[in-house]
Amino acid sequence: MRSPRILPAGQGPALAVAWRSRGRLTRITRMPQDIAEHLAFLYGTTAAGPVESRLRALMRDHFPEAPLPTASRARGRQLPLNQRDALLITYGDQVREDGVPPLLTLGEFLDEHAAGAVSGVHILPFYPSTSDDGFSVVDYQAVDPALGTWDDVCRLGRRFGLMFDGVFNHVSAHSAWFQAFLRDDPEYRDWFITVEGDPDLSQVVRPRALPLLTTFPTAAGEKRVWTTFSADQVDVNAHDPDVLLALIDALLFYVTHGARFIRLDAIAYLWKQIGTSCIHLPQTHRAIQLMRSVLDVVAPDVLLITETNVPHRDNVSYFGDGSNEAQLVYNFALPPLVLHTLATGDTTALSRWAAELDLPSDGVTFFNFLASHDGIGVNPVRGILSQAEIDALVARAPAHGGYVSHKQNPDGSRSPYELNINYFDALSDPAGGEPEETQIRRFLVAHAIMLAMPGMPGIYFHSLFGSRGDRAGAESSGIPRRINRQKFARAELERELADPSSRRARILFELRALLRQRQASAVFHPAGRTEVVTTDPRVFALRRSSPDGSETVLCLHNASADTVRAEGRVLGPYQVLWSPEP
Repeated sequence: MRSPRILPAGQGPALAVAWRSRGRLTRITRMPQDIAEHLAFLYGTTAAGPVESRLRALMRDHFPEAPLPTASRARGRQLPLNQRDALLITYGDQVREDGVPPLLTLGEFLDEHAAGAVSGVHILPFYPSTSDDGFSVVDYQAVDPALGTWDDVCRLGRRFGLMFDGVFNHVSAHSAWFQAFLRDDPEYRDWFITVEGDPDLSQVVRPRALPLLTTFPTAAGEKRVWTTFSADQVDVNAHDPDVLLALIDALLFYVTHGARFIRLDAIAYLWKQIGTSCIHLPQTHRAIQLMRSVLDVVAPDVLLITETNVPHRDNVSYFGDGSNEAQLVYNFALPPLVLHTLATGDTTALSRWAAELDLPSDGVTFFNFLASHDGIGVNPVRGILSQAEIDALVARAPAHGGYVSHKQNPDGSRSPYELNINYFDALSDPAGGEPEETQIRRFLVAHAIMLAMPGMPGIYFHSLFGSRGDRAGAESSGIPRRINRQKFARAELERELADPSSRRARILFELRALLRQRQASAVFHPAGRTEVVTTDPRVFALRRSSPDGSETVLCLHNASADTVRAEGRVLGPYQVLWSPEP
């Protein structure tokens, strides 16, 4: 019997019982103790035993030959990354051509233009979805036929390490799970969160200004259901162990289909408890630790990365103790900090923050990035930048042709949550009349700063290929985030890249050169040493050393339009200089 899935409506309700009957238990006699402890914390000691047995069967189904030791094999292991690791973030249909599956076209395009510069690809959700550009998932274990097939995904995975999204906080309102809930199917009655009466929900923290509860007609009458992000994205109820097991089933399915990294989307909101903020709850951390413990047993080289767009202190809490939770977290403070740095020509705040960065072990690191399919988060720099500095960033987005999205606060007020703007445009006003050469140099120094930071870098497709904002796409759709989600006809994009004087070709050439320079030096290994060098405040300076101390590089980045002398070197406006030291 196949594993539970979010199938198209009408095809899946009976699958909930599959957990109780599937899988042989050969070679699995005991589970690591931490798995039992996590389950007991989440569901109580009485329920933990049966849930553990079902989890053991699930793991055996996906990994029939894997020995399951009584202790996790990955504890104390060094992170399986080095300076050659870098990811490209892209949609599966980012590049299109008539009559060809987009995933196949993407693979061919990246082979030609990105191979050798990036080691991996984060394919944004490629599952069937009904909204939010892929993040309202109908079926966790299927490829959207409009994009291609699992064969296309696996083919791409033979050339690049792949990151898949685990969109585990919510599912599509059109999924079989939720449709069964609406029919009052007893197997799914507790898979979603309903709210009765008038409880106090004022403490709930969420990144949207839409209603928290959505009323749905069900066979048992109208019910108000928890919808953190939108009425089409219905939060699952992790209080029910059936739900958490179904999510782990999807997690393991991704591993068997080639995922090297699994991005836990919006995971901070997973566990809800009325009367709390419903964000960063201890049960959420335990659920992630359970996923980590499971992977440590069956696939210790597959890495979890948490997507928690929150203040920096909360963000790094998802490292756990450095061995028991996510191996990577998005470095969400970096994009707004670099933007602030280039907007002011002053590296003071960035240097102060970078000097205080700390990791709990060599088994974790940051996922550094400047742009993605989402906007530039504001919350991550609260407590790092002053309110006046944050206000200046917020004002910059509409002044440069972008938008500002807001979130609902517990007191009912609204505050800026993210800047919806292409990163090139955020750095340089499209209507400012500035020479393009200056704009390109500013964009490149921003990315050089990101690439010099300790961690693993990720570059968004629109950054690597030098895009500007697609305001027309945002306006026609009414979705501000689409300002940075434009899709391309392959032939048209190829023509632009074929012109070496074009903005796209120049940026691609320079970023590939920086990425290859980074790959060639062990100083950029995630476990290497990093020292923030105090120098002229217009220059962001790092001294990076290899893990064994045998190699050192001084990385200088002029964040200003001035010619500056720093550390015995003269740097022109927005110049980057990475120079080996004896």
